[in-house]
Amino acid sequence: MNQELDFVKEMFDKIAPKYDFLNRLLSMRQDVYWRREMVKAAQLKSGAAVLDAACGTCDVGLEVSRFLKGRTSITGLDFSFGMLALGKRKLSGPRGRAICLVNGDALNLPVKNQQFDAGFMAFGIRNIMNRTGAMKEFYRTLKPGGRIIILELTTPQKGLMRRLYLLYFQKILPIIGSFFSKHGNAYAYLPESVLKFPDPVSFANQMKAAGFKDIRFKEMTLGIVTLFVGIKL
Repeated sequence: MNQELDFVKEMFDKIAPKYDFLNRLLSMRQDVYWRREMVKAAQLKSGAAVLDAACGTCDVGLEVSRFLKGRTSITGLDFSFGMLALGKRKLSGPRGRAICLVNGDALNLPVKNQQFDAGFMAFGIRNIMNRTGAMKEFYRTLKPGGRIIILELTTPQKGLMRRLYLLYFQKILPIIGSFFSKHGNAYAYLPESVLKFPDPVSFANQMKAAGFKDIRFKEMTLGIVTLFVGIKL
């Protein structure tokens, strides 16, 4: 592992116990809506095989299972044992039976070629320096016709919304995050990583470079989050 990857892994291990609570608080529960839109965009059919990379505490996998009424098989992968441990606790109900958790790296997915009908990643791609490499791994594991669905925090590009967002994100959010989690460096890293993430058009071009076609993106909640979809033809 490189130094940056070690830092990110350690950070997620530390914030795992408060991760779900702070997601709901800092997004004002918009994260629930965002994940539902993400799953709808996959156009999944009953029995679909699904990969959830950077699965964290399994919220996306559980939403997929809810959407398909448990008639699916989901591989949830994350490099943070702390996040996976929290996720495992949430799998005791009927929705959780469809989910198998794996510790692994999105740049070297421990799965077969053409195994999945859809691949998801929520709030994870910005933490990967080699984004094209990670998306090529998604491409390898998807069946022909399979979809990649990526949800990521983005920066509003214009006007008053941009100024208000930057004020909240750079000044207020780190204070709230550090108060509740006691890991202030994590919530200083968050706005830094989002501001470094490319604009939607540039990231869509990175998806194209990984081989995906028919790439679309949808900005949500005034541009603070963007949903990206691509297809392996």
